[in-house]
Amino acid sequence: MKLKVNDKVLIIAGKDKGKTGRIIRVVTKHDKIVVEGANIRTKHIKKSANAAGQKITFEAPMSASNAMILDPSNNKPTRIGYRKLENGKKERIAKLSGTVLDNLPAEAKAAPKKKEKAASTTKSTSKKTIVKA
Repeated sequence: MKLKVNDKVLIIAGKDKGKTGRIIRVVTKHDKIVVEGANIRTKHIKKSANAAGQKITFEAPMSASNAMILDPSNNKPTRIGYRKLENGKKERIAKLSGTVLDNLPAEAKAAPKKKEKAASTTKSTSKKTIVKA
């Protein structure tokens, strides 16, 4: 997926068409993104014996094809291209102006914390010894 966390995007389709926002989360497995302030959903929580009922609003994932990245130089929607550097790495560029998209401010570069996997359970296998007589 060409879109990354902290990219500023324009919603081009759906109920929030025309809104802009920052990408909060990327779900690469399903080709979806979560945009700040777009695709707001309401979840109703039923009351229980010790807690009152409530409505929770949250940003739901949306298809990545419904958003276009905004060119940092002129704030217009653009497509993403790649350019190879001399050291063999690739960098993302805006097709509209050729501006590099990977140079983000230091605060935006902070990588999200990775979840640690739970300790895996190992199966105990009994080994049989074969004795020839």
